[in-house]
Amino acid sequence: MDWVQALVLGVVQGLTEFLPISSSAHLRITSELFFDSDAGASFTAVTQLGTEAAVLIYFAKDIWRLLSTWFRGFVDAGVRRTADYRIAWYVVIGTIPIGVLGYLFKDEIRTSARNLWLVATTLIVFAILLGLAERFGPQRRAVEQMTMKDGVIMGCAQAMALVPGVSRSGGTITAGLAIGLNREAATRYSFLLAIPAVVASGVFSIPDVFERGGAGLQPSVAQMIVATVIAFAIGYATIAWLLRYVAKHSVYVFVWYRIALGLFLFGMLAAGQINAV
Repeated sequence: MDWVQALVLGVVQGLTEFLPISSSAHLRITSELFFDSDAGASFTAVTQLGTEAAVLIYFAKDIWRLLSTWFRGFVDAGVRRTADYRIAWYVVIGTIPIGVLGYLFKDEIRTSARNLWLVATTLIVFAILLGLAERFGPQRRAVEQMTMKDGVIMGCAQAMALVPGVSRSGGTITAGLAIGLNREAATRYSFLLAIPAVVASGVFSIPDVFERGGAGLQPSVAQMIVATVIAFAIGYATIAWLLRYVAKHSVYVFVWYRIALGLFLFGMLAAGQINAV
């Protein structure tokens, strides 16, 4: 990996991680189109540490409140009746599906799941699902009104994002809208739900990204740090923008963008302009 590649991919990660358009798909497509190589699942996972650091800082007060409530709930029955205590448990339980499936299918996630034919398909299919959820979801409930069933559903939706093109935020926002959460509530919860899984994935992927002779573009330590810092800075700004946007606008712009990108990718693959693997 050279410095241009590291800088570009850091920017792409920061811009796309929180939008429901799949950052892993954009890193995969960008690296293939412009650098004729796959950046690799490990590079994606490590740069996500930067964007998750942005989540930790942006939602620091919320995270501290949930964590402190969760721990106090072990010894205080009154605390266990609060919404914060329930939400903290929903995050824990919602993380289980992606943890289990990520471990069981680790090799497939890093190889066959990154096929660009599959990426193009998931971009379009999950765009349609997001559009249907936006159109028909009741969108009446706040995060505080979530149930355990809702937490499990959104956890399973997050697990689907192991396949590039699905989108972690896209999957969870789609599920949230479908079960009746309003757009801002679904978006906020998707950020919180992602923290344990993304941090764990990024930390465990650090050795893999520097493995010589491994798959994908191989950055130096300095390039990896710079790409991650760039992802953090741009990701922080993206969080603030997205929360303001979904409070007043539908998500149809992301639906149409995903469909257009998927069709473009199908065209490039059919014409033989880029390789699928």
